[in-house]
Amino acid sequence: MTPPLPAHDRRLYRVCEAMFLLSLSRSVIYELIRSGRLRSVTQGRTRLIPASAIEDYISLLEQTEAKAKLKEIVRDHEDGLAIAPTNYTVADAVRYWLQHGLGGRSSATVKMYNTYADTHVIPALGARKLRDLSVEDVDKWLASKTSELGTRSLKLIHGILNRAVKSAMRRDKIKRNVVDLCDIPEGRAGRPSKALTLAQALAVLTQAEKSGERMRAYIVLSLLIGARTEELRALLWSHVVAYDEAQAAWLPVGEAGWEHEEFAIYVWRSVRQKGDTKTVKSRRSLKLPRRCVEALRLLKEAQEIAQEKAGDGWKDTDLVFCTRTGTPVTAHNVRRDFRKVVEGAGLTGREWSPRELRHSFVSVLSDSGVPIEDISRLVGHSNTVVTETVYRHQIRPVIMQGAAAMDQIFGS
Repeated sequence: MTPPLPAHDRRLYRVCEAMFLLSLSRSVIYELIRSGRLRSVTQGRTRLIPASAIEDYISLLEQTEAKAKLKEIVRDHEDGLAIAPTNYTVADAVRYWLQHGLGGRSSATVKMYNTYADTHVIPALGARKLRDLSVEDVDKWLASKTSELGTRSLKLIHGILNRAVKSAMRRDKIKRNVVDLCDIPEGRAGRPSKALTLAQALAVLTQAEKSGERMRAYIVLSLLIGARTEELRALLWSHVVAYDEAQAAWLPVGEAGWEHEEFAIYVWRSVRQKGDTKTVKSRRSLKLPRRCVEALRLLKEAQEIAQEKAGDGWKDTDLVFCTRTGTPVTAHNVRRDFRKVVEGAGLTGREWSPRELRHSFVSVLSDSGVPIEDISRLVGHSNTVVTETVYRHQIRPVIMQGAAAMDQIFGS
């Protein structure tokens, strides 16, 4: 179809020409004519649209759009909202939150958030204007990640975007948070956590006793008291205590010595950013099975020898689990040495991680009849839900207690 001449060169247009100029269908053109929004004239039996009528209709559209925008601005002003910039993007919001919203977090946590944002959030949604971001955009984005990320990682990237938009809302960059309206889908299945069987646990303990004193004590405590790896790495000798019968008091072993019947540890610290345990309920005191006491005694003796050898190079951190110079051990150190022990016990090292000793603690106690409520308190859970759904792999309905049960299971 040949385009019609510009409006200033023509006075009247046929309906088909008006359709072309206004990019509207024939039925819409006639509906506009019937409603009076588009003027027309007739010449014989032909309906014609004056050029001035087309110009008036375009002007009416522009006025309507301008009025709608003005109403929105007035409404925002009446609601106490600043006028949001139209060029503010999702990437701007995310980067602002990464820079200003992570105060008090460890450098490792900050690095993790930045990596996830740079890898998964900003490349997919960063260029979109924040005010144009919709629920559909977020839903489609999350759905596209389900084959790539696990559920935990999906929750993490959703949380990054959600917090970034909330931060933008507080700064009047947007009026509502569409991310908060989106459900998080199930992600790619990851490697399920496992627990050692009793036979496997005994094999690992036997192999640990052939290893160095540090890894022996680490594995024995992890498996027999269920402490988190982050809690053991922060454990202090001043928090390893013995009950002094003469003084009727719990005293640090450095003061009380090892010639006592009852020993315990105070799980009051972790290697988290501020040194706190994971939750309030995680802060607990645990009586030690005899096997743990012996492992700690041997570790203390070995550490005193190492301190003497190190001389001025020794760092007095009071840490139970430290390097040959007294400095903190890293998660990598623990994982590497733990897998060597697991390999020696006849298992595949790369298939196990130190945290699964805690799972094994829960499973072995439950299999031996300790009630779930007692196990939950021993591992520092705020309630039994996590213990039941994540940590416990076997259930038996017989009543026993933690340290006593472990002495019976593994011997002293």
